[in-house]
Formats: sequence, C-alpha cells, structure tokens
Amino acid sequence: MMAPTLVDCNLWRGGALIDGEWISETAHGSYDLHNPATGEKIASLPRCKETETDAAITAAQRAQVAWRKTTAKHRSEIIHRWYELIVEHKEDLATIITIEEGKPLAEARGEIDYAASFVQWFAEEAKRVYGEIVPAPKDGQRILALRQPVGVCAAITPWNFPAAMITRKAAPALAAGCTMVVKPASQTPMTALALGELALRAGLPAGALSIITGNDTRAIGGVLTSHPLVRKLTFTGSTEVGRVLLEQAAATVKNCSMELGGNAPLIVFDDADLDLAVEGIMAAKYRNTGQSCIGANRIFVQSGVHDVLAERLVERTRALKVGNGLEEGVQIGPLIDLAAVAKLEEHLGNAVAGGAKVIAGGKRHSLGGSFFEPTVVAGVTADMTIAKEETFGPIMPLVRFDTDAEAIAMANDTIFGLAAYIFSRDAARIWRTAEAIEAGVVGVNTGLTSNEVSPFGGVKQSGLGREGSRHGIDEYVEIKYVCWAGLDTA
Repeated sequence: MMAPTLVDCNLWRGGALIDGEWISETAHGSYDLHNPATGEKIASLPRCKETETDAAITAAQRAQVAWRKTTAKHRSEIIHRWYELIVEHKEDLATIITIEEGKPLAEARGEIDYAASFVQWFAEEAKRVYGEIVPAPKDGQRILALRQPVGVCAAITPWNFPAAMITRKAAPALAAGCTMVVKPASQTPMTALALGELALRAGLPAGALSIITGNDTRAIGGVLTSHPLVRKLTFTGSTEVGRVLLEQAAATVKNCSMELGGNAPLIVFDDADLDLAVEGIMAAKYRNTGQSCIGANRIFVQSGVHDVLAERLVERTRALKVGNGLEEGVQIGPLIDLAAVAKLEEHLGNAVAGGAKVIAGGKRHSLGGSFFEPTVVAGVTADMTIAKEETFGPIMPLVRFDTDAEAIAMANDTIFGLAAYIFSRDAARIWRTAEAIEAGVVGVNTGLTSNEVSPFGGVKQSGLGREGSRHGIDEYVEIKYVCWAGLDTA
C-alpha cells in the first residue's frame, strides 16, 4: 500500500470522522482505494453503513443545539481559522487530490485555492445573516422576519472536485449555524478527511462536521435521506442519482439543493476573437481531463470560422501532455476508472458510425490503464449520443452551424441547463444569446466561470438552488415570521 509523502503526515487519515473521533474500523470491514494513474493501492478505509451514519447524525444534532447559539462572530472566527489552515497546507492537500483523483498537480493546487475561497467568503458571510422588521398592518404590532439555521445538514459530494464540492457546502452551513454530515465519493475520501482534520484543528466542535467513509453509498444515502433529524440535503452528482435522492427525501419533506449533470454548449460565432475562443475552449473542455460538470460538452462553431478553428484546436490538443498528475508539466491525467473509458469509447463509436470524423486522438493512450488520448471529432450532429449525453472526458465534439437561431435551438435541445459559453465580439449578439440560452451559468468570451462570489447552479434538470455568493448561505437558513402584538403606547 502506497502512502504519499506529505509535510504533515497526519493529514492522511485512515478512518471516518464521527463526533470528533477517528473511527478506524467498523463491523462491516473495509474497502480499498487505488491511485487511478498507477493502479496502486493507496489506502484501506472502514466501511460505514446505517449504524455509523445514524451515529453521525445524532452527534450533529447534539452539536447543532450549541453551535446555533454561538455568536456569528465566534463562528466566523473558527471558519476563518479553517481557511487559514487550508491555505497553509495547500501543497499537501493538492498532493492528496492528485493521488486519489488523478488530476494534474497544478490543477489540484488551483482546486485548493478555489475550495479555500468558499471558506474565506462564508467566514465573512456568517456575520451578515440579517433579519428584518416589516411595517405592521395594525397599531401596536411589530413584525419580525428572522433568518435561522435549517438544522442538521447532509451533503453527498462527487469525486471530480473532492475539496471544493465540500467546502462550498460545509462552509455556508457552518456559517449559518448548521451542522453537517458529509458522505464524500467512495473513490476520493482522503481529501475530505484531510479537510475534516483541519476543521478540528481550527476549533470546530465535535459533531459539527462528520465525514462518513465507505462504498455502500445506497445504505448511507438511504439514512441521510430518511432520517427525521436531517433537515437539509445537498448533493452534487448525476441527474439520475439526484432524482432518486429527491424522491427519497420527499417522505420527510427535506429542504434539498442539487447541482446535477450538465451538457454545456459552447458557441463560437464567426465574429469571435479566435485567440480567446481557442483558449476558452481548451480550458472549458480539458479542465480535470474533461471530468467537469460545467465542461464544454458540445462545441458549436459557425461555418465561417469552423475549419480554421478546428485546425487550431487539433494543434493544441495534440500538444497536450498526458501522464501521472504528479509529473512535471502534465496537463491531462487519467480518467477516474475504466468504466469512464468505456463510456468515452461508446460515445465516440456512436459518433463515428453516424458519419463524424476523428481528427485528433480517438483511442486509449499508450500509457494504458484509464488514460485516454485528448480527442477532437468533427462532423458531429445533434442526434448523436455524444451531443445528447454528458461524456465526462477529454473528447471535443465539433458541431457546425449557420445561423444564430440554429445555434441557440441546438444549445437548448437538452434536458440539462447547468453552464453555457459564448464567444463573440458583437455586444447585441452576446446579450441576445446569453438571455436565450437555458443555463444557470453563462460564460462570455471565457471558459472559466467558477468563483466564490457568484451564484452557481443550474436550471431544468441540472439542479435546484445556488452555491457561492451571498445567496449561497440562503440555502441553509429558514425565515421565521414573528408577529409581536400588545405594544400600544399610552
């Protein structure tokens, strides 16, 4: 079993975090983690199931009674210490991400910066959970609207951004006065556990943040969605799983926020700055080896610039360095597992059978394992699987279009609506298209849109609610209306 070389070896935890204690074994045995780049076993973690999940929820409820009564300033100070510790241990955290998830180390460092930004932001927002006084319709009355914490929250997070998808949920929850139980993806729990260790060091009380390990996701998720003490469920993952969780949570009428699947269109109009377009496409497509919910899944290129843009994208794609993310200069790492590779091959095969042409890459990489060549495929049409489903890998499908209306119609022809991208120099065209596109996030002349200050979330079957920005904390508070009468004065 391989353990990484870290400056602080205590960040490589071997157990679940429940009620402030590290649980190294359960009655259910253990499961193994493997580095997707090398196939090496990197850890063996305890399998938690219903009993452990129930214990974490009970501890969260106990902690929440006291945590919600602390001052906003006190919560802010603890969360800010958590932020400082994340920044201090950035290199170790990035190394853990690369080892368990596979993304290049430079990108992993960027994810830690991104994850830390949410902790810093919501440490500040903790002091700004304001209520209001509403003018009353009767004399002698005062109407108050209080914003109070929802209660115990449960988070189920994905493997592709194992740090950021936790902090942008846990930080606002804790800031609002809630406590949280996190079930990280079974493939990438080590990052979550390291964040939990730093939260304890920051002074977060026992039970306020528990982290459940295990690959029995249905058993754990079943408790999180049905337990009466859990008042809020937040999930990032596929639309298919999100539908199931929403159905399960309905029985106890839980508050739910969902960041679900995407099928992001990227439109390049013929008046676009092609230098900006190339940079934007490369960033939006190949970030995290194409394993991003907001990654550009369909590249629509207007006929006037299609061929020249395709040539430039092929040149850039062929120059990408593929390899183990810990190696210098690597830009494309492995896919998370062989099932992901098989999905890419299925989508690509369907496109080629329908008349599309591979113009760069197109097969498994010579490195073997779950490495796949960065690929560009031209002649894609809207009816192909690769244009209808989220590919989640380093395949760039090019779709030619002629008119603005055609591009917008194809972009909106999907059940998803998470992100979209537009490249143009015409302000009127940009404005019309941005308004017409059915997506929660629209990037204009950029392929990078994520930050802590903006409200992130999808429309249609890409999700419910918003994360980040001042709106992000609203997902973890409820409004209580207080009508106070008998205040007549003599």
